[in-house]
Amino acid sequence: MARSRLDIDTYNEKRDFSRTKEPRGRKLSGKGDRFVVQKHEASRLHWDFRLELDGVLKSWAVPKGPSIDPDDKRLAVRTEDHPLDYGEFEGVIPKGEYGGGTVMLWDRGRWIPEPGKDPAKTIEEGHLHFTLEGERMKGEWVMFRLKGRPGEKGENWMLKKVADDFTGPGEELVEKGLNSVASGRTMAEIAAGKDVWHSAGGKGRGKRKPGPKPPPYQPPQLATLADKVPGGPGWIHEYKYDGYRLLLATGGGSATAYTRNGKDWTDKFRSIVRAAGELPAGCLIDGEAVAMGKNGKPDFQLLQASFEGGDAELAFYAFDLPIEGGKDIRKLSNLERKKRLAALLKGVKAPIIYGDHVAGKGEALFDAICKEGGEGIISKKADASYVGKRTRNWLKVKCTRRQEFVIVGWQESDKRKGFRSLHLGLNEGSKLVYAGKVGTGFNADQLRDMSTQLMKLEVREPALDVPRTARRQSHWVKPRLVAEIAFTEFTREGTLRHPSFIALREDKPVRQVVRETPVHRDEGERFGIAISSEDRVIFPGEKLTKGDLADYYAAIEALMLAEMGSRPVSLVRCPQGRAKHCFFQKHDSGSMGEHVKHVAIKESDGKTADYLYVEDARGILACVQMGTIEFHGWGSRVKPLEKPDRLVFDLDPDEGLDFVDVQKAAIILRDLLADLGLETFPMLTGGKGVHVIAPLTPSATWPSVKSFAERFARAVAGDQPELFTANIRKAQRKGRIFLDWLRNQRGATAVMPYSARARSGAPVAAPIGWAELERFDSGAAFSIRDADKLLKRAAAKDLAGWGRASQKLPKL
Repeated sequence: MARSRLDIDTYNEKRDFSRTKEPRGRKLSGKGDRFVVQKHEASRLHWDFRLELDGVLKSWAVPKGPSIDPDDKRLAVRTEDHPLDYGEFEGVIPKGEYGGGTVMLWDRGRWIPEPGKDPAKTIEEGHLHFTLEGERMKGEWVMFRLKGRPGEKGENWMLKKVADDFTGPGEELVEKGLNSVASGRTMAEIAAGKDVWHSAGGKGRGKRKPGPKPPPYQPPQLATLADKVPGGPGWIHEYKYDGYRLLLATGGGSATAYTRNGKDWTDKFRSIVRAAGELPAGCLIDGEAVAMGKNGKPDFQLLQASFEGGDAELAFYAFDLPIEGGKDIRKLSNLERKKRLAALLKGVKAPIIYGDHVAGKGEALFDAICKEGGEGIISKKADASYVGKRTRNWLKVKCTRRQEFVIVGWQESDKRKGFRSLHLGLNEGSKLVYAGKVGTGFNADQLRDMSTQLMKLEVREPALDVPRTARRQSHWVKPRLVAEIAFTEFTREGTLRHPSFIALREDKPVRQVVRETPVHRDEGERFGIAISSEDRVIFPGEKLTKGDLADYYAAIEALMLAEMGSRPVSLVRCPQGRAKHCFFQKHDSGSMGEHVKHVAIKESDGKTADYLYVEDARGILACVQMGTIEFHGWGSRVKPLEKPDRLVFDLDPDEGLDFVDVQKAAIILRDLLADLGLETFPMLTGGKGVHVIAPLTPSATWPSVKSFAERFARAVAGDQPELFTANIRKAQRKGRIFLDWLRNQRGATAVMPYSARARSGAPVAAPIGWAELERFDSGAAFSIRDADKLLKRAAAKDLAGWGRASQKLPKL
């Protein structure tokens, strides 16, 4: 292929040296065995892999970073050669310059070409074989150039680990390698601007420049009150701290503390702000300021006393990082932001504390906190972004109900100094409505201080309608003060039952005080999709509900979409549950909602119809909301529709055959297809059979794929008639396994990996490895209860790369 020029001149051409002080590219003499990897967060995060050869650093950009799993091939895009002294670089390339962004020296060491091979020659031929002796990357590796497509300008390679003593889980290096091998700094610390790359001579670090300014206030994400802890592995759960919500903005050795409404409360939290000033600049950290009581737990009244000169021990539990090093990262997932926050706070001591979480097991955490007298928990969708408003991606579940109310008046007391009780109100639309009285929970100091404040606000008439029975010995005030109240419930009349005063709240405006109604499970949402009738039982034998099914698909969506995304699908819908009437659906004119997409397909009769496909989790869950249990997909994607990307052979055993017979047949099929050059992958169907799947590069047309599948199946059945039949008639299956090749014709479908099945036991179609096939005793080894197990399996070495192989339809 005609390759673009990649030498050191290309490096120089991409840089205007009148505007940047980066070193002018030149060849230098060296040992010739050096390698470096630089983690580079420019327009997109990637890892720059560089090998010293012929006086320069030969360079590739690896988007996902290196993997130490031999079955995991990583794309490596060849870039221009870099000068040797560039391998010392760690810092920030100024915005607007080529490659602008943060760069970490992520790994370094020695590389040793395979003995007997000249790398200067083999790199031109399109392959490299070498051993690395780095601080992170070790052992034997290979690289090979991919065949370019017509008109393609770039040069794509693959980086692959060779099996040896230094292999492991694919993401291990990337997930654990969070600090620089040179300075020990995180990306956030480097991005703080301590070392900006502006070297005049190319040696050393260059001139120091100030880091990002403190970020301005941004509205925080707020949680919706819920009556139950959400289940499933798609949620993380945190302690609900009893304090004041704060946003800490860092910059230049100082920091600012904002309330959730944007007030500057720096002076009220000086000890926390002083500690935050030591953190890297340009970060906005979300968390809760608390006062620690003698029992080591947050004490809200003690916190308020600290504002009046008390000496309470203050702490700040940090639980989110919307802005990191001047970069807005709110679109990243909760888990990714928390991972970055943990790295940012590594080694930081009190009063700033990382607010940890648990994944799953929310009910157990909630029960433990309630037993200890805590307020409750905050549950967050693990993959949700950060938005500055109240959403259902964050839920608050309280041990007892608590919320803010507006103080609208007080009743006189003839037994104690101060008042007898407070009148309370809430905003409802454009007006205040009465919410009852609270007369307990006050201490003597609060009675005295609040009485003084109330008298200054006294008016003749109440700001809302008050029942006649509540007016006796009452005084009214301007609605200026907000109180937090604990209570058991609202009565039918809208007033509080068993209320108790907790504290005044200065951080919430009167206009924002509304009645908080818990979100019920039958109104729950997943990925923004409301699931109605969640408690409807759809698997009666297992007592599993529509909500349970939605939880399963919400947890497993990424694995499903890898195979099902943008593929025409047919649905098995069972609106009343699997034991009731179920039906197939493959067409839709819009009734499924905006998240279920349509593609116009011309059918065999010449007419055009709208077929369904989904692109994201919302599409899957929109189908579940409409009663879908199963998903069956075409053998091609929407684009290119007429060129299949998979072969599927369904091994359907006759009644009376054991699963051992199916296993034997699958192994035979695997070996026969391997003889033809096709790598295959097994899948338990969730029923009594197994699918043998061969991925294809989408190049052959439907007639060719169908013809291959039929001829192969009939040849296998002809050679081993005692075990196989390729005849669809059930009468021909006596004691044999039907080798179903019909899944490979245009318009035919096969159950998708990880799809639930509308069968007893709530089974799912589950990818497995060939090495473990013999361990299963049926095709229904997993159910919708096993989302956690399936997620862990998919991340394990044995299933890495399942269903992925670059191969074309062979000749038969």
